Amino acid sequence: MKEDYYNVIGVMSGTSLDGVDLAHIQFHKNSDKWTFQILESETVSYSNEWVHTLKSAVDFSAVELKKTNLDYTKYLASVISSFIKKHEIENLDAVCSHGHTILHQPEKGITLQIGNLPEISSIIGQIVVCDFRVQDVLFGGQGAPLVPIGDRILFSEYNYCMNLGGFSNVSYEENGKRIAFDISPLNTVLNFYANQLGLDYDDKGAISRSGKINHSLLGELNELPYYHRKHPKSLGFEFVKETVLPLVEKFKINTEDKLRTFTEHAAMQIALALPNKKGSLFITGGGAYNNFYIERIQKHLPDVTIIIPDVKILEFKEALIFALLGILKLRGENNVLSSVTGAISNHCSGVIYNLK
Repeated sequence: MKEDYYNVIGVMSGTSLDGVDLAHIQFHKNSDKWTFQILESETVSYSNEWVHTLKSAVDFSAVELKKTNLDYTKYLASVISSFIKKHEIENLDAVCSHGHTILHQPEKGITLQIGNLPEISSIIGQIVVCDFRVQDVLFGGQGAPLVPIGDRILFSEYNYCMNLGGFSNVSYEENGKRIAFDISPLNTVLNFYANQLGLDYDDKGAISRSGKINHSLLGELNELPYYHRKHPKSLGFEFVKETVLPLVEKFKINTEDKLRTFTEHAAMQIALALPNKKGSLFITGGGAYNNFYIERIQKHLPDVTIIIPDVKILEFKEALIFALLGILKLRGENNVLSSVTGAISNHCSGVIYNLK
């Protein structure tokens, strides 16, 4: 029986701006079964300057975006190079990188992930597979979410796979098709209000736990049109900036109550998103550390078993799956599902930069 082996690095930067996630992973494929081992992994936090730039870039001019893209590509390459050197990683098949999403407006045919310029390959001295979203948007898809094919291949034993990051998203099988979509903003909003209290985030949801629900705000949040749209659908930071934050700010309530109300809203939307309120729910992403939020999800889904994996999978699942997407691209196999994104067909997305 032929066994395929891949030695790769997966790289991910999410909308919550925690930093750059890097994971050194070995994959094996025996027959139709994929297995993996995460060897080394770490998150390299962004400087305050980069956080400010990445938050502000949605409003940049074309000239400013072009410069930022080049600067970020060089920065990302330096982070990856340092990771390779630090862990003495050798004989890589590829570095598979998502980049960082700045613009995501698929309804206008626009998605931009910076950090995916050709220079990245020559700087780090490795084959790089990246820029996975653009082709899907050109094919009429949402360009997101892309992780569900990895859920199907690597985590098929769970009824639902959910990531709690800057946004919450879910994937599951329905009538033989993988269904997936963004549910609601999460850490993009919770962190915004924690920042107002001088904190990076609401540790374990303690501040939210101390607040009170404002039911008028909760009702208005739940009535936002996005939540009543059918999938496929996806969210970008523009939705938070242009729709969610202005709505919350209409209410002259303290920050603790804003956090409490939004936490309840986000938990309710997760419960509404699952078609069958039973089975196993596999949760990853930084939001899994928010104990109060997990409690609220469980409250709204009493018949669902919540599973939170070990820390490497919990924190680096997206880096893991973008590594897999890169391998599938190298193999010439489909790595984007039209049932998830709404594209005209399944397809093999991404760009390969070979060393000159």
